[in-house]
Amino acid sequence: MTQLYGKQYSKDELERMTGYMFQLAGIQLGELTDGRARGMRVATVRTGSGFEFQVLLDRAMDIWLAEHAGRPLAWLHPALGGPALYEPRGDGWARTFGGGLVTTCGLTHFGHPEVDQGEELGLHGRISHCAASSCQVREGWQGDDYTLELTGVTRQAVLFGEYLTLERTISTRLGANHLAIHDRVRNDGYRPTPHMILYHCNFGFPVVSPDSEVLLADEAVRPRDEDARAGVDRWHLFEAPQADFREQVFFHQPRVGADGMVRAAIVNRQLGFGAFIRYRAAELPCLAQWKMMGARDYVCALEPANYWETPRHVLREEGRLRFLQPGEEVDYYLEIGALTSAEEVQAFEREIGE
Repeated sequence: MTQLYGKQYSKDELERMTGYMFQLAGIQLGELTDGRARGMRVATVRTGSGFEFQVLLDRAMDIWLAEHAGRPLAWLHPALGGPALYEPRGDGWARTFGGGLVTTCGLTHFGHPEVDQGEELGLHGRISHCAASSCQVREGWQGDDYTLELTGVTRQAVLFGEYLTLERTISTRLGANHLAIHDRVRNDGYRPTPHMILYHCNFGFPVVSPDSEVLLADEAVRPRDEDARAGVDRWHLFEAPQADFREQVFFHQPRVGADGMVRAAIVNRQLGFGAFIRYRAAELPCLAQWKMMGARDYVCALEPANYWETPRHVLREEGRLRFLQPGEEVDYYLEIGALTSAEEVQAFEREIGE
């Protein structure tokens, strides 16, 4: 049975009452036609519950716009641009960073610009500016669930260098308020290759507001720098937008549930509305929080990663840099969704506490 509009429906009931299932939910392929993002392929996904999101096929299948019943989950920025506009040096990545629900950072480096063994590494790596290929849409009944699935392959490859393949599956179902991302990163080259990955999940107003807070069961939290140290006592709370706010980054050691998952959320208690993430901790043991209370730049990102933000050359020198051997692969799994009522917020709080 499918929960929809506050009622349970069988497959037969829904099919009898609709011309076809796209009336209720579906995936629609399209192309952006204006501005800096002109020409980018997109897939718009509707689940029928009011949950809707947009996948950027030409940006490694990252997720940009996301909302529930017209209420935004993600923070968006007009800098969003296609791969051809990517500036790989220094902080040039930010020139085409459009925020969005998920921006993937990596696959061989994330963090601040640096030089490692003569290789110049720009902010947060290249993968989010690589286009996916072999994109496929699958929609249909699997038992009692009408499932929606989008798959694609993105390659980060260069002559005489890395050849990493990202196979991404984004899935949801009719009536759902959440999506799942299943990634597989594989070294398709013939030389060991560094591998670093971070999921930059960017939440904005009204999820983030002076009435909001972060829900997270922590073993420990530490500030990245002096700016963060000044706000470490309020890492879980938000101020009103300020013109001169300096970004704060906190490194969390989250508590892992008995099922191996980490859970975190940002909730606006006044609205009874919020957004959550769940992810598998075995491959993503680190969680960073980017708190930016600037006017226009009003965003909080929750960022599961396989490392704390550390220069790659330091990881190499300390013997902690992970290499994928030829043919080796690693899987990642995370869920992101909306909390649409005070009751759902309370239920998620209980889930965090279990």
